[in-house]
Amino acid sequence: MASLPTLPPRQFPTTGFVELDSSEKLEEEELPLYAPENYYPVHIGQVFESRYQIVSKLGYGTSSTAWLCRDLQHNEYYTLKVCVRGQQPDHEITISEHLRNSNNHPGKKLVRVVLDTFDVVGPHGKHKCLVYQPLGMSFTGFQGLLPENKFSKDLIQRGTQLLCIALAFLHQNHVVHTDVSSNNILQGIEDSFVLSQIEEEEMKRPIARKVLDNRSIYYSQPTPFSAGLPVLCDLGEARIGNQKHRGDVMPGIYRAPEVILGMEWDSKVDVWSIGVMVWDLVQNGHLFFAKKNRILDDEQHLAEMVSLMGPPPLEFLKRSDKCLQYWDEQGNWKGSIPIPEQSLDMREGQFSGQDKELFLGFLRSILRWIPEERSTAEELAYDSFFMQPVLAARGLI
Repeated sequence: MASLPTLPPRQFPTTGFVELDSSEKLEEEELPLYAPENYYPVHIGQVFESRYQIVSKLGYGTSSTAWLCRDLQHNEYYTLKVCVRGQQPDHEITISEHLRNSNNHPGKKLVRVVLDTFDVVGPHGKHKCLVYQPLGMSFTGFQGLLPENKFSKDLIQRGTQLLCIALAFLHQNHVVHTDVSSNNILQGIEDSFVLSQIEEEEMKRPIARKVLDNRSIYYSQPTPFSAGLPVLCDLGEARIGNQKHRGDVMPGIYRAPEVILGMEWDSKVDVWSIGVMVWDLVQNGHLFFAKKNRILDDEQHLAEMVSLMGPPPLEFLKRSDKCLQYWDEQGNWKGSIPIPEQSLDMREGQFSGQDKELFLGFLRSILRWIPEERSTAEELAYDSFFMQPVLAARGLI
């Protein structure tokens, strides 16, 4: 039974907002497979579980809408995701419980887990609700605000080192994220004042919305800028267990070679993602294009890998019969797509001198065909590229 709130819910304005044309599609309505009966009709000011009062809309997607809410019991802010009807995020909840109950680790606070769950019944059925810590802008959004859309050396060193610590925590607890990308790394919020500002803004100047007979469709508030520690989010595609895994995972151009070739894989796929993502953030361009006629193409992807890493060892090629489509038994490339003439040294244009040497050394510790030869997430946290400021201060480099 829910505890009684210690604070009374606030009465949010029901007038004074811009009412948008009801015939125009807005926010989640613009999604290709949007069906209104699948989305719970959340309204600002609504209180869930006699505790969580909705103060603003944060975003939407195919699986949920996201809202900023204030916990009336403890006067703290949270993000509330209200899942579409039929969406059962049991896997993410299970992994979150596993991680919440794990031993303390420096990376534990750098991973966002589900803090609370409950069901709400809407006009067309039951919806699962998930409560998370509130966070700010993603690395993707932040990149778009930077000069030339590129992370500076100090930003990438600090941010990636902390990401490696977060992944070391996951891997120590036998969890593989499988979906590491700049979309899933969000800036922490150290001062809740930026969130209270959003609430007060809603009180003074209510957000524009479309008012329908059975629901309102609100505009989402801009993501607040914050400078807290980066937090790794979205455990929906994570795998748990200390065994090897199989199956197609990872965003297309971020896929590790063992995934493309149908081999067993483990936590080293997350390590691969770190290297490919960091390149994107620093260079403002993808390391692998991996497309033929604008369509993701495994052969193109593998040819580009050969050009940047050299031919794979025979030991690696023996791990999957699929390799015979692209290499002969001696390990020679036989694909129809020629190997591009390029190298990491040629492609890297952001750094020079010692910075370039350390950055390429970091990448080469990741871009290995044999997963066991890649650095672990914990080892990467101490990589010379990330430790450069400390080592330089001590006269060690």
